[in-house]
Amino acid sequence: MGNFYCLYLVLLLFCFGFFVTTLSQADSGSDAITAVYIVSLKQAPAAHYFEEQLRRHNHHGHGFHHNSSSSSGRLNRLHKPRNNSRYHPSSGSYISRVHDSLLRRALRGEKYLKLYSYHYLINGFAVLVTPEQFLGLPKGAWSQQGGYETAGEGIVIGFIDTGIDPTHPSFADDISEHSYPVPAHFSGVCEVTREFPSGSCNRKLVGARHFAASAITRGIFNSSQDYASPFDGDGHGTHTASVAAGNHGIPVVVAGHHFGNASGMAPRSHIAVYKALYKSFGGFAADVVAGIDQAAQDGVDIISLSITPNRRPPGIATFFNPIDMALLSAVKAGMFVVQAAGNTGPSPKSMSSFSPWIFTVGAASHDRAYANSIILGNNVTIPGVGLAPGTDTDQMYTLISAVHALCNETILANDMYVGECQDSSNFNEELIQGNLLICSYSIRFVLGLSTIKQALETAKNLSAAGVVFYMDPYVIGFQLNPTPLEIPGIIIPSPDDSKILLQYYNSSLERDGLSRKIVRFGAVASISGGLKANYSITAPKVMYYSARGPDPEDSSLDDADIMKPNLVAPGNLIWAAWSSLGTDSVEFQGESFAMMSGTSMAAPHIAGLAALIKQKFPHFSPAAIASALSTTASLYDKSGGPIMAQRAYANPDVNQSPATPFDMGSGFVNATAALDPGLILDSIYEDYMSFLCGINGSGPVVLNYTGQNCWVYNSTIGSADLNLPSITISRLQQSKTVERTVTNIAGNETYKVGWSAPYGVSVKVTPTRFFIGTGEKQILTIMFNATMNNSVASFGRIGLFGDQGHKLNIPSSVILKFS
Repeated sequence: MGNFYCLYLVLLLFCFGFFVTTLSQADSGSDAITAVYIVSLKQAPAAHYFEEQLRRHNHHGHGFHHNSSSSSGRLNRLHKPRNNSRYHPSSGSYISRVHDSLLRRALRGEKYLKLYSYHYLINGFAVLVTPEQFLGLPKGAWSQQGGYETAGEGIVIGFIDTGIDPTHPSFADDISEHSYPVPAHFSGVCEVTREFPSGSCNRKLVGARHFAASAITRGIFNSSQDYASPFDGDGHGTHTASVAAGNHGIPVVVAGHHFGNASGMAPRSHIAVYKALYKSFGGFAADVVAGIDQAAQDGVDIISLSITPNRRPPGIATFFNPIDMALLSAVKAGMFVVQAAGNTGPSPKSMSSFSPWIFTVGAASHDRAYANSIILGNNVTIPGVGLAPGTDTDQMYTLISAVHALCNETILANDMYVGECQDSSNFNEELIQGNLLICSYSIRFVLGLSTIKQALETAKNLSAAGVVFYMDPYVIGFQLNPTPLEIPGIIIPSPDDSKILLQYYNSSLERDGLSRKIVRFGAVASISGGLKANYSITAPKVMYYSARGPDPEDSSLDDADIMKPNLVAPGNLIWAAWSSLGTDSVEFQGESFAMMSGTSMAAPHIAGLAALIKQKFPHFSPAAIASALSTTASLYDKSGGPIMAQRAYANPDVNQSPATPFDMGSGFVNATAALDPGLILDSIYEDYMSFLCGINGSGPVVLNYTGQNCWVYNSTIGSADLNLPSITISRLQQSKTVERTVTNIAGNETYKVGWSAPYGVSVKVTPTRFFIGTGEKQILTIMFNATMNNSVASFGRIGLFGDQGHKLNIPSSVILKFS
């Protein structure tokens, strides 16, 4: 049913999330094609059934009790009570037997392999058959929570990712004297394997499993690379987990250089890992749903998915796919769900996270930058990247091109890539010793055929004073993250700047008049170090790769009345933990930290901040957490100007303009303000069901996924009428009125209401002023009138300003207008 994979598109060196594609496997000795199918049944899953049972029992004044189920296989259980309201031990085995019985009857003795029985969030199973058989933190948010030593305490974040390296100090449980109990509501287990031995879990890393049945049945699981265990052989899962909940104050040492100390957003939160994604192939929907289902059973509070499908789901609406529907049940069970928007920007409708119950996060820059430069002997300074020391500040060094320092010039004819400095035996050490070695950087580095590390090894073996990489002119529009260099060095990422370097170098060569051999290398330069961060750049800005709205409602790219992304968070050049055996970024191989970019890095920032909100407001619904994050987001960069959005892959800082809600949703996350939102816009599971049942032809699909009939929801609603902290109207036929209900979670307050209207639309909000007491609700009525025919999306905002200092912003967007 689709595979997900973390494609660190090395050309861009950012994590490209995990993407889905339909794969099938030829059955040996047969023309039949086998594939993994996720089948959902009409009967309600266990989560729905037991929630109803709990409601009835609690109504009669007594709960129900059961014994905790025993672990099977080599599972290492942490000793703690199970959350009784989440799971009944007999339900899974009973539903699994029902699934087996159904398969035996339906397939009448034909061969099949059932991979998973899903019984908690959706009632269904994954089966391998042929198609014929089945079709701002230390002074702000942390200080409100009592400091980093308690920030996020008691909250469990579940990660559906590539696993985790349990040996990393970011996940230790003994770095503080403060007691660190495992939350009583969590009941997960720690799988024990050779790579993940007993004791890998602790009071910080409270659960770890892996899911690979779908991948194994396809014959593409590589146990030597992918590890049949929760261990992270990729690096991505370790990185995202530490962004959200890594320990506070862990030294970041890379290539022998110290870059400061790292901390997760909620450093005292607990981590539960559900590995369903793998280095060599990505992942498959069946395994991902199994991970989500298990996370819900275990009792996680927040689910973080730095993964997206690689194609839009088929059918009547994007929302009806196994993963989004499993996440809907997770939301029903009280879990806040965060998903990366995807790295398919900057084109419109590139969004890969669709549903209103999922909190979708885009990637923005932050103001920390590492920039080094090379100062040429003609006083020209060229900027570059490289986490590297500089040369001595008061000395200029001779520049020597690798192709001019060969031991034997015949090598150049045999090896056109010898200039990439991959083999020190090709070069004359006497020429290079004490000088700056110039190496070329081509597409081969992108493909992993050449590496920065090997070139640095060559430079060290030849006793070079440093190394300078220039960009091959055929690598166009290249975006390169800072790369760790152990010796003085720089990578010039611009082909134009590379030409400036080479022109100066070549014009400074002195050659013999007859033989044309080089008799003197006249070019000199010094390198300024790139180890020290500076904070002078304008930020945040929406990164060019961050996926954009409007939200596609279906595979035909019709527009949904749901604003995506929800907001943006730091996702570019993010330092975080790296697996000791992580292989996905060659330049950070063997390091304990890596700097990565992508919406994969933005989503766990929000997962961690959601943990802080959940800690402060334990009874907040997932929608309330989403509202607190959204309505308090910032609209301005640190200089006070509008947040900008990069509009092009090539030269993104030149091609930019003010960000719209389709670029950044409500804005850039404000961690401190989100902990004191004043008012929230809440929604419940029944609201999402009324919305789904309002989609034409959705009844049978809703019944299949949830076991509930749409006729129960006799008053369905359109997506624009969901009580979201944003308003999107894809087709405004003359006029439309929507309502939003706010609930006061703070003290008594009087609010004034203001707004700006989208272009071509008039807006009226009532009331324009209201008093609201603690715990009270207020309905806002918003009327949109089209004043012209227009097919260009336009944007506005509604602002609520309280006399006790609370401010809320609700973005609005109207796409097609018919006056």
